[in-house]
Amino acid sequence: MRDGIHPCAPHASAYTGKRSQPGAPIRTPTPPNRILARLPRKGSRRFLAALSAVDLPLGQVLYQARTASRHVYFPNDCTVSLLAVADPASGLEVGLVGREGMVGIPLALGASHSPVRALVQGAGSAMRMSAARFGRELKHNPALRRSLERCAYVAMATAMQIAVCNNEHRLEARLARWLLMTRDRAGSDRFRCTQQSIAYMLGVRRVGVTVAAGALQRRGLIRYRRGAMEILDRGRLVAISCSCYKIIRALESA
Repeated sequence: MRDGIHPCAPHASAYTGKRSQPGAPIRTPTPPNRILARLPRKGSRRFLAALSAVDLPLGQVLYQARTASRHVYFPNDCTVSLLAVADPASGLEVGLVGREGMVGIPLALGASHSPVRALVQGAGSAMRMSAARFGRELKHNPALRRSLERCAYVAMATAMQIAVCNNEHRLEARLARWLLMTRDRAGSDRFRCTQQSIAYMLGVRRVGVTVAAGALQRRGLIRYRRGAMEILDRGRLVAISCSCYKIIRALESA
């Protein structure tokens, strides 16, 4: 919780991030974000120099659904949940973005408004650029454009797979899938989350998450205490997760 805002509060105020050095561009030769790390340096120097470092705190909303997107974000070590909403008090996770992707894909496709709420699920750092600058830079960077077109396809396919998952699979398997996806994007077996936030992401009651997480902990697959989650046995967690995790993982790896 930060300044009284719950990590999954649907009414958290929009947040654009605190720059580590106001106005300073990123000057790292190998950005942790995988999209940026794979860009050819020869044709991407201007784009990379236009990025600024920001710290994104837990529970902050980067975009509200159906509102204009002011920035794009390339996460380094933070994770951002993409939530489909029917009204201000509702939300269901349809995507999870970490260092493998970008928050703001609609802008890469020519759409100025976000169809989802973007909520920081795991605090950390990211690279940021204004929507206007991003649009101009994208026209001159075919390598970035190709990368983001593929990212858009993966995001769309992931959202459809999660929709199937939420309808077809038992909660314990869905929880295992969510934990594995979060681990992959955080790049660590240890990360912070609350049972309430997981319930919000999966669209279930907290008591259901409590029971499912307790079962995983008794089997020695995870350790959970006071908001700190640790995956103890990834292999066995993959084995009991639903097939959706492997399908989504294959999409990202192709």
